[in-house]
Amino acid sequence: MQNIRNFSIIAHIDHGKSTLADRMLEITKTVEKRKMKDQVLDQMELERERGITIKMQPVRMLYHSDCRQTQTDTQVEYILNLIDTPGHIDFSYEVSRALKAVDGAILLVDATQGVQAQTLTTLAMAREFGLKIIPVLNKIDSPLARVDEVKAEVIETLGCSSEEVLKVSGKTGEGVETLLEEVIKKIPAPTKELKNDKDFRGLIFDFQYSDHKGIIVFVRVFDGKVSKNDKLTFSAAKEKFIALEVGIFSPEAVSKESLQAGEIGYIVTGVKKPGIASVGDTVRFANSNVETLGGYMKPFPVVWASVYPESQDDFADLSRALDKLQLTDSSFSYEEEASGLLGRGFRIGFLGTLHMEIFVERLHREFDVGVIVTSPSIMYDIKSKNGKTERIYSPSLFPNFGDIESISEPWVDIEIITPNDYMSLIMQLLFEHEAEIGDSDVFGDGRIKLHSKLPLRELMRGFFDKLKSVSAGYASISYKIGEMRTADVARLDILVAEEMVPAFTKVVSKRRLEEEARSFVEKLFNVLPRQMFVAKIQAQALGRIISSKTLSALKKDVTGHLYGGDITRKMKLREKQKKGKKKMKARGKVNIPQDVFLKMMKS
Repeated sequence: MQNIRNFSIIAHIDHGKSTLADRMLEITKTVEKRKMKDQVLDQMELERERGITIKMQPVRMLYHSDCRQTQTDTQVEYILNLIDTPGHIDFSYEVSRALKAVDGAILLVDATQGVQAQTLTTLAMAREFGLKIIPVLNKIDSPLARVDEVKAEVIETLGCSSEEVLKVSGKTGEGVETLLEEVIKKIPAPTKELKNDKDFRGLIFDFQYSDHKGIIVFVRVFDGKVSKNDKLTFSAAKEKFIALEVGIFSPEAVSKESLQAGEIGYIVTGVKKPGIASVGDTVRFANSNVETLGGYMKPFPVVWASVYPESQDDFADLSRALDKLQLTDSSFSYEEEASGLLGRGFRIGFLGTLHMEIFVERLHREFDVGVIVTSPSIMYDIKSKNGKTERIYSPSLFPNFGDIESISEPWVDIEIITPNDYMSLIMQLLFEHEAEIGDSDVFGDGRIKLHSKLPLRELMRGFFDKLKSVSAGYASISYKIGEMRTADVARLDILVAEEMVPAFTKVVSKRRLEEEARSFVEKLFNVLPRQMFVAKIQAQALGRIISSKTLSALKKDVTGHLYGGDITRKMKLREKQKKGKKKMKARGKVNIPQDVFLKMMKS
């Protein structure tokens, strides 16, 4: 155990975590040079396309260090278990799970950008777990690097000395070997709590599913040893299984005879039932009574959306896909629901809008399931006039406005870090999103850290993109869920051919009600295909129609085949057509294609 170091790399998005991990794999010869590629640990195709890390990824490296244990030693072989983590705020639950499984963290700061909002969030998370922090400046090779300024920011943020801040280039490899030596020196070796070496305890920090092997759990072994063919149990589910295989990540899975205390690896369970494994659960011997390890807090969904299969024939496929997807992404939650228009589907809670986008894309790519997704919403606590309080996650389930006594919604505490030049534009943006401005702090380079509070629904209303736009990409933001407050909002229904479309229903601020109604109707008017009959597109709220637009019918020349003759022949045909369209209008139903839902979801 003394030769093991377990650590993570944490940072703001795009500060170079995956690139630094690449250089570590190169230096330790974990991956052969001919097999090296950018973002080795980003194994999902989607991660490579978007250039972001979505899933944490563990890897085991062997490193021969000059850190001697005795005077006779020349070099000592160390096992370095790295867990690379995402940087985007929507995947912070991934980060928290990774940090629970390690003993220290490299806090990476981009020398061109300095300390950002998510830097502070991940730092607070690492400190909460009591991890040893190694501060590192990355991208020192960049001509835009502000090494001395950013170093001063890091020292101020961490309260550390100048000598503790290391400088590296993930791109060129400069300083990376020195960093590995510091990992060995400063990050403590794992310790065990149980005195009896025969007792085994492993913390599940992630898992994945294989059609052939069943559930494969990723574990940090805290006590004892686990070997192939050992009889084990999931403590929470009390489900017994046999370890069909144990191994390590190098970075591909490599089987071993056993995993010792302090090591990070995987166990193939053979279990194929969903809902058995859970992150934060303790794996132990089948008949063991040893105390379970402290697990994880359940993630708090930020946005909710309803997901329906394109065809109801595919409902079972969607259900199976969700079960399997949850084995690789435990941060979303779901339950079945039904819609009169869209049929059976699921209400799903996500950690943010990016999380939702990634989820929908994975459903399509990995399971070939086409879905219709409603506009994202948040939860509301609604007190009816009869005194009953109900928590609502879907806008379509809102009671009629006349039955509502009061509505409460969650607010968020946000931190924005921005250059001073953009403060006026950001203040205007905050005002437009109903924010309360708090106090501010000034960094040494003149940047400002601004504290504020605003409704969660406003944060989800494109606030991230607008913030990047008004600050030319320089501002960063982090947030956490705060208190519940009274909300002045209303349900906005969209009717097509006088029939309500639940997928389009949304909750909006009353002060923007007319603006939102007109905008939505206009956009739907532009993307909805014309029908064989005249169809009205209407927005309704507070018991009245706020906006309306008429979609004209497709026209067909029913007299085109006639050549000459009496004009009355043409008149009869046109009259017949008119009656037919009238009947269609009365009985007809507008077919809304899948791409229309997708376009409106992005509105």
